[in-house]
Amino acid sequence: MGDLQEQLALLRRRVARIDKKYAGPPAIGTVFPSAPPRPARYFIDEWMSGQEVETPQGKHFQTERLFERHRRHGAMDVSSLEDLPDDLLGAISGGEVSPAPARRWAFLDTETTGLAGGAGTYAFLIGVGRISDEGFRVRQFFMRDHSEEPSLLHALAEHLAAFDVLVTYNGKVYDQPLLETRFRMARARPPFSRLSHLDLLFGARRLWKLRFESCRLVELENQVLGVERQGDLPGELIPYVYFDYLRNREAFRLVPVFHHNAIDILTLACLTGIVPYAFRSPADAPLGHGAEMVGLARWLLSAGQREQALALFRRAINCGLRDDLLFRTMWDVAALEKKFEREGAALAILTDLSACRNPYRAQALVELAKHYEHRERNYAMALEFTANALELCETPELRRREARLRRRAAVRPARLL
Repeated sequence: MGDLQEQLALLRRRVARIDKKYAGPPAIGTVFPSAPPRPARYFIDEWMSGQEVETPQGKHFQTERLFERHRRHGAMDVSSLEDLPDDLLGAISGGEVSPAPARRWAFLDTETTGLAGGAGTYAFLIGVGRISDEGFRVRQFFMRDHSEEPSLLHALAEHLAAFDVLVTYNGKVYDQPLLETRFRMARARPPFSRLSHLDLLFGARRLWKLRFESCRLVELENQVLGVERQGDLPGELIPYVYFDYLRNREAFRLVPVFHHNAIDILTLACLTGIVPYAFRSPADAPLGHGAEMVGLARWLLSAGQREQALALFRRAINCGLRDDLLFRTMWDVAALEKKFEREGAALAILTDLSACRNPYRAQALVELAKHYEHRERNYAMALEFTANALELCETPELRRREARLRRRAAVRPARLL
């Protein structure tokens, strides 16, 4: 106890000397120690494996992430990306994208300060993915403050000079126009005019909008690739996180934003290894759902490839479809068979449509009435189909058809006598 009491007494004397020293006003010329530096969490390079990059336009921050060849992203092997054929993007782009090696494709996505676009919206983080020997690399360009935008844009333009094709998801509507605005605001030339641009959103919608409620990238990542993100930052919150960083400079809050951007770009690359194959060879496309076949068949139909569209429509019916899509597809098949003048096949589909309640029942009955009136000259049968159609949908045209068929049905037996 004695030693403890002596130590406490010594501590009291030291505290008393300190209190006495600072009790009066500070002496003239006293130098106070400077404030301690901000903790490491304020600096992005303490949280990300990257570096500050200096360009003729200033400085900004860059980082690069590698997804190794042996890794999988859901159902997709990262190594399979390097085997994508040079001409894969031709059909899905309508011939706008010329053949180019997959390693010359740049997969781009931005994180911005808002979703409305316009001159007041900044792309504070821009990610560009590419296929390499080691796997899939994502380089991210980040502006720690608005003053770093010219440097970021300069570095982005230099990086894109190594590519021939730009691949985005909704990039034609959002990312590219936004970046073009930022380049012009910085008095710099946008680097996109020399790049062929594939916006994968349009192909994905054609293929999956009839199957899934949403074709957002993260939804397709889950539904098609089977990836379930854990702890991901919702995209709508990203602008607020960046604004909070600008106020508080707490860089650790940005780590989920970098991760979100990198995974979006990896997903974009993996979907690019799936979607265009369906448009490149529709007959051989490994489609497992009828709704996908219908979506692809409608694209073929709009492109004038009727025989291929018809084959896919019939495959879809055989695979099974929900009722609303089934009846619409049957109607499309009947219309195509009629154009090909295969009346027997068209009549079989129309008869099926006329036999049950569905949105195309009245139209099927009318088509059957036209066939029996003009082709078979069987006015009694045509009149029966017309009467059935009138019970479902009464129109002046149907009433006139009914009256005409009644007259013809009454006259025909007399001529046969």
